[in-house]
Amino acid sequence: MARAQTRPTSRDVAQAAGVSQAAVSLVMGDKWRGRVSETTAQRVREAAHTLGYRPNLAARNLRLGRTRTVLLVVPALTTEFFAGVYTGAARVAAQHGFGVVLYPSPEGIGPARNPFASGQAALDGVIASSMAADALTAIRGDQLPLVMLDSDPESTLGAATVNLDIADGVRRIARHLLDLGHRDVLHLAADVPSWTFDVRARELAARLAAVPGTTLRTARSPISIQGAVTAAHAALAAPGRPTAVVCDDDQLAAGAYKAARRLGLRVPDDLSVTGLDDLALATALDPELTTVRLDAELFGERGMQALLAVLDHRTPEADDIPVHLVIRGSTAPPAPRP
Repeated sequence: MARAQTRPTSRDVAQAAGVSQAAVSLVMGDKWRGRVSETTAQRVREAAHTLGYRPNLAARNLRLGRTRTVLLVVPALTTEFFAGVYTGAARVAAQHGFGVVLYPSPEGIGPARNPFASGQAALDGVIASSMAADALTAIRGDQLPLVMLDSDPESTLGAATVNLDIADGVRRIARHLLDLGHRDVLHLAADVPSWTFDVRARELAARLAAVPGTTLRTARSPISIQGAVTAAHAALAAPGRPTAVVCDDDQLAAGAYKAARRLGLRVPDDLSVTGLDDLALATALDPELTTVRLDAELFGERGMQALLAVLDHRTPEADDIPVHLVIRGSTAPPAPRP
């Protein structure tokens, strides 16, 4: 009769790697840095892989008092940006034996129903976008280890913040339009009370104000293509039409395109348009959209890494994530005024 195959244990890994069980626990729990060498850690990982060893997370979690579950709180998934944030966060979480529960606020922003009987009992920590910060009240997320995304580092609810360098992105857009010769600009701004959108407005105003002879007007819109069509149409139909529209995201830029065409304006001949995000939508538009590329997956990765650092009582990385201006066909020098 064939002998039942037994599951390899940490002792088996320790014997195969020629180390102690304590060293195996440190390496498999990702607590080895500063305690065992990189060579030893690699030897343990190779032995575990060869033997097919997987740590018993349920037993380990019971000992540590952890569920190894993290909540990612984001606005409603109306674009692929936050799907990318989830992908990045989940990738890093999986490498450390954590799971990520995605919690989109049903209304996009604002309060939402608590998905847990007891958030504090069911979760080890929370990663939350500032656009969905009000939802934290329902899950009592501000009483858990918390990392805030796109949030003011000077006044945050969380133990850490992770930000994209949005201010630099707006500076790049402003410089690009000014270099093309634009001096009359419309800011199609997201009508959302959020730090990240406040940064965009402040930075754009400051950059344009530094150049004599510039005019900046603002039209506010919900983050939707149809809302942007309405807001942009009203602004572009008013006297003193701008030569360029700076949009807070790519969806608003798509609405600006539609509004311009309804008014008989051509992009970029009569009107330059810029976005911010570099969604798939940016290259679906005709002409393709000049926009700022935000690395959503890296954003999610850094958010999860920061939360792991908070849980381990380490200091998270503080530098903002770089962004990149992608120049396409939607911007050109302004046409001469008649």
